[in-house]
Amino acid sequence: MKYDCELVGKVGSMALIDKRRNALSYDTVARISQDLRPGHIWVTSGAVEVGRLDYIQRNGCEIAGDDEDVKTDYSAQGQTVLMNTYRQFIDPKYSVRQILVEHQHFNDPEKRAHLRAMLFRAKAQNAIPIINYNDAVSCEETRNLEIRDLQLKSAHVVQCVDNDETASQIACLMKAETLLIMSSTDGIYTDSKDKNTLVPVIGGKDIDELIKNVEYHQTLCEGASRKGANGAKAKLEYIKEPLKNGTTVIIGSSQFSIRELLDGSVPRTIIKTY
Repeated sequence: MKYDCELVGKVGSMALIDKRRNALSYDTVARISQDLRPGHIWVTSGAVEVGRLDYIQRNGCEIAGDDEDVKTDYSAQGQTVLMNTYRQFIDPKYSVRQILVEHQHFNDPEKRAHLRAMLFRAKAQNAIPIINYNDAVSCEETRNLEIRDLQLKSAHVVQCVDNDETASQIACLMKAETLLIMSSTDGIYTDSKDKNTLVPVIGGKDIDELIKNVEYHQTLCEGASRKGANGAKAKLEYIKEPLKNGTTVIIGSSQFSIRELLDGSVPRTIIKTY
């Protein structure tokens, strides 16, 4: 099978946080960045949480006010910290490009084509795209109205309220060979409370059997790493479309490097047809 992109990767908000220091984990960003190169597309969460922690560090308190306004302000502050940190650790011979997306970039054919062309040019221009959802200018009330209007016109609507969905949509858009999702856990478990129940492989002889096995593991998933996150069950829902395109999906911990997760030398869950 021919693929148009080698790797789409994504790291979750809590996977980027050093819980002991309650701050952005520079070690994690450095570990991710050392393996990124042109031909890779990286989706990063974390702007809101990193912005919150950065604000507290500078002001000694959190921002008070409407939740939506607070999220906007934290995100705008966190984006600068995230991009500066990625730029610091990615090989200096590569360009780094920030791309902020919203649901309309996937639901509108012309915007999808524009985004796809831009991402293709990045490899030719020796650049690494770093993608995040544009929380800083996205109003939940307006977004919900726009989504509702789109749902009246189409049965398939991309919402991108979670960067797992964003990464999966990018993997579909670019027909990626591999979609790597880094989280704060080692992968998918049959019992989230028992770390000995990690599922190393979810497979199937064809796509129908594979999707059926993915759906079985969805029934075993519960919980999420933070308020507002959708957890492993949602991850498994979002990856169905890339799997149908022939993409191999790997879910693993941000404690390991991209290289280790891809070569299988560390614990992970790999999801693919046999």
